[in-house]
Amino acid sequence: MGQAGGADQQSGRHRGYDGRHRSVGPDGLSVWATAQSTGPVQRKGRYVAESVRHPARMLPAIAAHAIAHYTKPGDLVLDPMCGIGTTLVEAVHAGRDAFGVEYESRWSDIADANIRHAHAQGATGRAAVIRGDSTGILSLVPAVLTGQVALVVTSPPYGPTVHGLVEPGEGGVRKSDNTYNDGTDKGNLAYRDLTGLADGFAQVLAGCRMLLRPGGVVVVTARPWRKHGQLVDLPSAVIGAGVRAGLVPVDRCVALLAAVRDDTLVARPSFFQLQAVRKARRAGTPMHLIAHEDVLVFQTPPNEGRVGT
Repeated sequence: MGQAGGADQQSGRHRGYDGRHRSVGPDGLSVWATAQSTGPVQRKGRYVAESVRHPARMLPAIAAHAIAHYTKPGDLVLDPMCGIGTTLVEAVHAGRDAFGVEYESRWSDIADANIRHAHAQGATGRAAVIRGDSTGILSLVPAVLTGQVALVVTSPPYGPTVHGLVEPGEGGVRKSDNTYNDGTDKGNLAYRDLTGLADGFAQVLAGCRMLLRPGGVVVVTARPWRKHGQLVDLPSAVIGAGVRAGLVPVDRCVALLAAVRDDTLVARPSFFQLQAVRKARRAGTPMHLIAHEDVLVFQTPPNEGRVGT
């Protein structure tokens, strides 16, 4: 897709972050320095306060980097599992149009609020959120958008329970906002096992492929998690899902969750990540802190003359 956003890359900064994460040269690097500032700092003032309640938020700098690298102003961006609307907010701030699909009304309402907030701050792109199940995305999206999407940026759910928020108290540490919905709606992909999650995500990506223009790009961020101490390899499952959806894997990058300071990475683990790694190491398991997201990049088949053929 050429070097969309090249002017920003050549100057060493991405619009909206004032050099807090940088690319080197017009071709960029496969390692994205997307955590030079913390998640709360990246969101402060840019997102409504309720955004913190979502249990698995994408770093704004990751979405911003993908949008700057793979699109140009006026392009259409899609997030089929948009949560609080991080991808949509970063797209409209960058002068792109965007739409997203969100299964849970709680998060779609916050995504709407974040879009309104972005426009109040001067964002020029247009955006909308559709409520529904993205495994049937083609039944939700107007047919006129078929073949119009330049970029999909999204992330699958990380199992039914994620880190959420913590608050210390007299009775110990209390965890909150660490599950998708109330845990009762099993229609959410987060409540499927890895095979079911991968199958559902393949359905989502297959629908997105129909909406992509020729040469359109899909960027999926994912990281492994642990279940009963064993590693669940979500990134590999995502690659398989993309291939089954008819997409071509073209790149695998790293989006840092740690800051780069001189020759050192400064990790920013959650309380529970740190606790789990310390406990595993005491038990003799050589576990490390996760300091990056895998960024899996797909494209529509090169010889596909019309989307969906």
